[in-house]
Amino acid sequence: MFTKKNTSKFRPLIDGVVMRPLVYEEKTLMCEFKLQKGHVLPGHAHPYEQTGYLVSGKMKFRIGATWYHAETGDSWCIPENVEHEVKILEDSVVIEVFSPVRPDYLP
Repeated sequence: MFTKKNTSKFRPLIDGVVMRPLVYEEKTLMCEFKLQKGHVLPGHAHPYEQTGYLVSGKMKFRIGATWYHAETGDSWCIPENVEHEVKILEDSVVIEVFSPVRPDYLP
């Protein structure tokens, strides 16, 4: 699949977080997220490996038991079924890849 200048609309996930799928195939899915300052993605785990890149903003990010101060240009990879959470310190934009594909994030 090739996507040129994705124009799909963002959809809300939880309060302060919207997302849109960018491109996907059989084994991976790439999404763009916009996160609003002051909101929290509560601790959760899922059966998807999650690889991300912070395009802009700042977040406090917990993967397992370790907290990280994420800033523009930082990246991460979270193994499947590992609990993680995010505190959004500034309005942020994140690109993430999920494997296998998350059906709930498909268009």
